[in-house]
Amino acid sequence: MNSSSALEDNEAGSKSRMLSASTGAEVQCSLTIEYLNPAGQATKRKSIRNAVITLGRNEFRDIIIRVHDGKLYQNFALREIQLFTQFIRDGKSSIKLIPENIQILVSNCPPDKLKVLFKTLAIKYAADKISRPVSGRTRLLSTLPRSFDTISPVQVQDVKQANQLQSQGTVQTPISAKGLKNQVGIVGPSKQIKRSRTISSENCLVTEMKLSKKPTLTMPVIRKLTKEQSHILGMILKGKNVFFTGSAGTGKSFLLKRIVGALPPKNTYTTASTGVAACHIGGTTLHAFAGIGSGKAPLQQCVELAQRSGILKQWQSCRHLIIDEISMIEGEFFDKLEAVARVVRNCNEPFGGIQLIVCGDFLQLPPVSRKNEKSKFCFQAKSWQKCIHVNMELTDVRRQTDKKFIAMLQAIRLGRCPEEVAVQLIKTANQKIDRDGILATRLCTHKDDVELTNQQKLQQLPGESHTFEAVDSDPMLIQTLNTQCPAGQTLQLKKGAQVILTKNLDIERGMVNGARGVVVDFDLGNKTLPRVRFLCGVTETIKPERWMIKALGGTYLTRHQLPLKLAWAISIHKSQGMSLDCVEISLARVFESGQAYVALSRARSLEGLRVMDFDSRVVHANADVLRFYSRLKKERVLMQSTLDRHIEMEDQENQIPGRL
Repeated sequence: MNSSSALEDNEAGSKSRMLSASTGAEVQCSLTIEYLNPAGQATKRKSIRNAVITLGRNEFRDIIIRVHDGKLYQNFALREIQLFTQFIRDGKSSIKLIPENIQILVSNCPPDKLKVLFKTLAIKYAADKISRPVSGRTRLLSTLPRSFDTISPVQVQDVKQANQLQSQGTVQTPISAKGLKNQVGIVGPSKQIKRSRTISSENCLVTEMKLSKKPTLTMPVIRKLTKEQSHILGMILKGKNVFFTGSAGTGKSFLLKRIVGALPPKNTYTTASTGVAACHIGGTTLHAFAGIGSGKAPLQQCVELAQRSGILKQWQSCRHLIIDEISMIEGEFFDKLEAVARVVRNCNEPFGGIQLIVCGDFLQLPPVSRKNEKSKFCFQAKSWQKCIHVNMELTDVRRQTDKKFIAMLQAIRLGRCPEEVAVQLIKTANQKIDRDGILATRLCTHKDDVELTNQQKLQQLPGESHTFEAVDSDPMLIQTLNTQCPAGQTLQLKKGAQVILTKNLDIERGMVNGARGVVVDFDLGNKTLPRVRFLCGVTETIKPERWMIKALGGTYLTRHQLPLKLAWAISIHKSQGMSLDCVEISLARVFESGQAYVALSRARSLEGLRVMDFDSRVVHANADVLRFYSRLKKERVLMQSTLDRHIEMEDQENQIPGRL
């Protein structure tokens, strides 16, 4: 370990800064360096609020982690280490240097960047065990100049070497078969270390890691964004208040998760209008964050509610507020939030200076309104225009691939149902979409119909019923978990039960949220578990999965339950975000604008869709929303035209005479 001046660091670091960003070898974060005694207690501690950590190599090709506080840097050689990654999704993790008894605690780091950094470190560290270490004598006698080069990008060969050494038992790797969810350690080839718990540590106890026979390391790859998505993310990282929209299946939820992963977690709050939508993006409901109830009370009363200790802390620490499914948030509630934000944050800027990242499709489900009351959309709120700087629309549909079906859905989204569209949908009533014992899921407009249908169908099945109870982290907050978690507290199954997957388990094999299946048997091992045959062709024993829900005060609740729901019927509201393989829809009881579109757009294809009693009169869109989107389209066309003219003028100015 050595220190140097800021000038030396800038000279060494400037050459590799671009490489660091591209390889995932550098992150910005807060961190604490702890020097531990033999009992694992911190005897000295140094905290850096704004730090940069970079992975590199020194003149002996040792892996080095460089910590820079803006003035000085410190280099730490990573010879024998432990990694703790249980809270990596919150931007927290730690590295323990075993011989030196030093611990580096990382926090408030964009989660996606932190995952890539730790995965890169794990692969490079494991792959390096094939080389012989440089002796202490050689280091002392060496005349090589001191150097620091940013670590090179991970290559396929690195991954192969690391997995080969792991399978041989030469080295233990820090990433389990399920990725960076588990908190595990890596050590040198001759030791197994058990992580002891210290008062200062943010991590929980870690048990000794068992060697896995299967390769557990993979290339640190993040799925690429489209040009539209990249542009939106770029505007957000520049600090703009952004509303982005798009039809069903354009990747709004995917982009939202990437946005969450790109922002520092400490002051980013992820919310949605409904509990299920909030769970999908790892957040909480907007109402829970705001703490002002329905918002119907007078402003002063709402301010007092927001000034309660736990709620006030959230308001004051929030710098980035994400709101998903904005179409279901009432305009007056948005105005009340904006006013409350200015008061409790003591800042007269729009929304109290909080950056807003708002997502949703106003042509889908509208705000829930009481009888004889007309609710306002958020874009009709008085504060909307002064709060939102940029409006953008995603247009590249990914859920469906059939261009004909996409065109039909786009027409219905806009409240239009030409005769040829109506004819196509009426024809689907006779389609046989059931296959391999997997029946079509019926989408219902009312949740009471869903519960009644599923219970009746389950009771009609012969055979023994198996009940699966969720294991919750806090039994006192079951209601919160029931509201926000897609997995129920109790699940009853029988052989032949129609089920739907409620979590992505294996995207490559088609086991995704919304995948349809049927229970074919029960695995009667230590614990009875259902075997499910899915429409994608996979038959799998389904084990309990974990959901993590963010509750008040930033605490987390967890639920362990089977990622399955009964699927003879499901409500249109609960189907949001799902892509269904085979779906039957009855639109006779549609009562809201956009509801028919939401139901139809759940289907992956026209071949997997059966529409009963179709009537073109159920297809309608709100006139105010249509005018809003028409205005957005005009603004987008004008902006693109201006950009094209600007590029053309630049090309003309830069053109060299006599050359094409």
